[in-house]
Amino acid sequence: MKFLISAGPTKERIDPVRFISNHSSGKMGYALASAALKMGHEVILVSGPVNIIPPKEANTINIESAAEMADAMKSNFNDADITISCAAVADYRPVITHQSKMKKGDENLVLELERTEDILARLGKMKVENQLLVGFAAETNDLIANAKGKLERKNLDWIVANKIGEAGTGFAADQNEVTLISKNGKMIKLPLEDKSTLAEKIISQILT
Repeated sequence: MKFLISAGPTKERIDPVRFISNHSSGKMGYALASAALKMGHEVILVSGPVNIIPPKEANTINIESAAEMADAMKSNFNDADITISCAAVADYRPVITHQSKMKKGDENLVLELERTEDILARLGKMKVENQLLVGFAAETNDLIANAKGKLERKNLDWIVANKIGEAGTGFAADQNEVTLISKNGKMIKLPLEDKSTLAEKIISQILT
């Protein structure tokens, strides 16, 4: 089968020096790509800027911004059997990107931000019957309720809910614990494990 997997953060430039981003390391997305390859599947990996060497067998597309991520995901989506949106895509970007470094002054600086495209919602509208679409919900509170809401709103088949802000799990950690929720209401809790083992279990479950 052909997997389309997104991983890592995006960067939204303010000027040539500064940008808006997040703490995503890409570890979970890369673990999913490696797990799918290990199981004999084909993988297109759309990656934001991370410090991880991608699997050699993956067709890796490197992007920086949310707009670039959207273009890469949409252009490869129709050919994918299973799409896993694991990237932490910026929800907002600066309205104006300055071409030279902004000099600091004595006054406070106010940045005007605009929404980026909701990539997962767009893919949910593009999805056809023979495709599986999997999302991630990284939440600080009301984990299951928020994940279920995202699952329904974005027309997903599965969502992987993980709580962030706890030591040893989530962004940049080598381990994580998640709850898988299907559109049919099935819930599977996967306990704390290294992300490579967790990735194999996630893929095995969504393929059943």
